[in-house]
Amino acid sequence: MSDRPAARRAHRMPFGACVREDGTTRFRLWAPGAERVELWLEAPGHAVPMPRDGGGWAEYVTRAAPAGTRYRFRIDGETLVPDPAARFQPGDVHGASEVIDPRTYGWADTAWAGLPPERLVFYELHVGTFTAAGTYAGVASRLDHLVSLGVTAVELMPLADFPGRWGWGYDGVLLFAPESRYGRPEDLKALVEACHARGLAVFLDVVYNHFGPEGNYLHHYAPGFFTPRHHTWWGDGINYDGPGSEIVRAFAIHNALYWLEEFHLDGLRLDAVNAIVDDSPAHLLVELGRAVADGPGRDRAVHLVLENGANQARYLERPAGSRPLYQAQWNDDAHHALHVRLTGETGGYYADYQPPLPHLGRSLTEGFAFQGERSIYRDGARGEPSGHLPPTAFVSFLQNHDQIGNRALGERITAITSPAAVRAATAVLLLSPSLPLLFMGQEWGAPEPFFFFSDLGPDLGPSIAEGRRREFARFPDFASPAVRARIPDPQALATRERSVLDWRHASEPTHREWLDLHRALLRLRAEAVVPLLAGEPVPGTGWKALADTALEVAWTFPAGTLRCVANLGLATVAHLGPGPDWGRRLYATGLPGAGWSGLPPWSVAFYLAGVRR
Repeated sequence: MSDRPAARRAHRMPFGACVREDGTTRFRLWAPGAERVELWLEAPGHAVPMPRDGGGWAEYVTRAAPAGTRYRFRIDGETLVPDPAARFQPGDVHGASEVIDPRTYGWADTAWAGLPPERLVFYELHVGTFTAAGTYAGVASRLDHLVSLGVTAVELMPLADFPGRWGWGYDGVLLFAPESRYGRPEDLKALVEACHARGLAVFLDVVYNHFGPEGNYLHHYAPGFFTPRHHTWWGDGINYDGPGSEIVRAFAIHNALYWLEEFHLDGLRLDAVNAIVDDSPAHLLVELGRAVADGPGRDRAVHLVLENGANQARYLERPAGSRPLYQAQWNDDAHHALHVRLTGETGGYYADYQPPLPHLGRSLTEGFAFQGERSIYRDGARGEPSGHLPPTAFVSFLQNHDQIGNRALGERITAITSPAAVRAATAVLLLSPSLPLLFMGQEWGAPEPFFFFSDLGPDLGPSIAEGRRREFARFPDFASPAVRARIPDPQALATRERSVLDWRHASEPTHREWLDLHRALLRLRAEAVVPLLAGEPVPGTGWKALADTALEVAWTFPAGTLRCVANLGLATVAHLGPGPDWGRRLYATGLPGAGWSGLPPWSVAFYLAGVRR
């Protein structure tokens, strides 16, 4: 990519194993709950006492542990634990950590400066099931496909080392160690470089709201990492606001900086931040966002994206004269409204989107559908005003890992509604101004399901399968024990294997049609929609219902007006056809011709006016 000398990238942090320039390695562990801490070197297999200070820090510096050394910490002469800040964990979460010197990797992507927000088109993938190889190298082998598709940002599901041979990654326990089943740290760096060489940004999903249920040894020596004052879906909350929280907060913030700096990533997606309970004057999200903006964000385009069920628009604000702390949020509202319109499903959180059209219209024009209104599902008010934010503050999707994998049978949208419905929804997704996201295989209508799967040990594994079937017992479709028995066992190898993409399908005629559709829409988005979004303008917007299933939406930008008319239903809807001020037609599906009148079922058209050609 460049004739510049190779870059050596390392993030400096106050914990873990650090290979220093003088040839020594410093080991540091925060263990205020331990009486004694020792460094355990796997070869020759002996313990070295680690001096302690009054703050609970244990530290030891040696020349006898260069890069490649396997090590653990021994707590109170009994329990061997991995390094919670290990850069690599080749022995899984219960085994030894490995000393890594990140400066040995020479980066060639020194000219890469990232992408502006308006160009982002996300492609979410799970490394272990994206290819049969299930590795970082396997992902790299398919990057040319992504480039030809028209996506610009690869979004990796979590990589923090998790227990077992397979899993989604959201139960990671060693947040600095990229999952060893996928390859070594240098293999992940090679994947990032390969993406940058092709003009692709790379995002990583990170989890700061909980640790996984297996392999988390922090309770043994740092119980202050958690607090019973806050309760989450996973038990005691992480201590981000009590005594000792400055260390815990630093752990999360350094983790974000570590991925962005040491692996040269372009952004992070923060999982379920509404489950991060923090009563500090400055919420962890604010401190983390500022650290990124003042660090790697000073020199290149680095974007933070939230998943936030509370719809807190405050984190997406655009301060005058500066970049936002958080670029965007996954917009569940847009998905849920579109999903209900396509499928008619009303269970669970879909109950909030009845009827779906008003929620869809508001999501397309203002971002959130819930901006302080009462949620039936959550039994309370939800959201903050978001209409003043640009469309680039929202990520929209028709499918993602949650909306497929958290279904009992892991069905993709193409398995539960008609092709015509999916074609119409795909056009709305990819040509509307908000940033779109595709889930792996969506572009060719992959027939494989994407199940929830895990590989926890014998103490926890059976309860995972039982709990999942119990969870769905409250849904009418799964009230029968016989029907619940069809729900795949998350612990079974077959469940994971059935989720692996079979790339041979992509070249079959039916699937090729889906692929051609996505390529055409993304090419059109790049040519006609992206220029409207440059500089993140806030458009004038308006929408109106044409019937219970159809709507007309307009976004007026300084550079032109984009208009969509869509009938997302089974009956023809009366309409006089395109108005004289609509401009040129960008795209249409399901319409009989340019001078149409009336909207046939599942028809969509986009028009662009006011742009000089």
